[in-house]
Amino acid sequence: MDVVSAALRLASGDLVAFPTETVYGLGADAANAAAVAKIFEAKGRPADHPVIVHVRDEAGLREWGRDVPRSAFVLAKRFWPGPLTMIVKRASRVSSVVTGGQDSVGLRCPSHPVAQQLLREFARIGSGAIAAPSANRFGHVSPTTAAHVRDEFGASLDIVDGGACDVGLESTIVDLSRGVPVLLRPGAITRAQLADALGVEIGARDDASPRASGTLAAHYAPETALELVNTQHFEAAINSGNTAGHAIALLSFREPSAGSKVTLWITASGDPVSYAHDLYANLRKLDDAGALRILVEAPPASPEWEAVNDRLARAAAGTANLEDET
Repeated sequence: MDVVSAALRLASGDLVAFPTETVYGLGADAANAAAVAKIFEAKGRPADHPVIVHVRDEAGLREWGRDVPRSAFVLAKRFWPGPLTMIVKRASRVSSVVTGGQDSVGLRCPSHPVAQQLLREFARIGSGAIAAPSANRFGHVSPTTAAHVRDEFGASLDIVDGGACDVGLESTIVDLSRGVPVLLRPGAITRAQLADALGVEIGARDDASPRASGTLAAHYAPETALELVNTQHFEAAINSGNTAGHAIALLSFREPSAGSKVTLWITASGDPVSYAHDLYANLRKLDDAGALRILVEAPPASPEWEAVNDRLARAAAGTANLEDET
């Protein structure tokens, strides 16, 4: 589907999948509560789990937020367009369907050229803002290509194909609605970059933090049970799986071991940016391999790997209930 047709579909209250630099989004007119409700129905998403509103530029902070702090404009000038979502107080025009019933809203200005074209075209004929979580069934692995979206929803969903996403992990989410900036979800914009831009320490998520996309303990999960294994125990885990006769698929930093009998072995990049870019595509390949279990060699516990480790931990938690089935 082309951008003009997609904007028309959004204006008519329909859903459209579109690319961003992070992952593909499942979009609806942010000003149309009934259209946004279709997102929740299509994904099987809990009604209290808010969706992010995508805007064209910094002006979207004033249009869709209220009492927006100076820190939001500082971050927008530094990181927008880009993979950063900011939580601010919601304007009166923002439906509670979008926010999951909260008084705050997540706003993001994507940098993908197709997403920008779509937002500009939609501003010409509609509200100019698109509410969009990732274009996958709730809790599943996020899509980074149009083919991944098609795998999730079939031929019935309109998709704007913008190629593979550049970043590959969902946006960083920072809460600015309560005074002190708090990191709710790590991403390509790091905790250190946020601190440098604002000149203050970035707080940690707590029980009083607003609900935000992708922050449930179990998320981003393949259908195959996934186990995250420390590097020092990884070889033993492979041997144990082989001895037990389990069909296992592996994501590892090392090359395949001689004599290892596995369903699929993917050697991952040691660079955190490249690893993140490939992660969801790799998880989908491992999930499709027909193994009974996926073993992932845990990345280093260092700041540059924070976002990747966050997604892997949630993916493992999301498949924990599959243990008895395999």
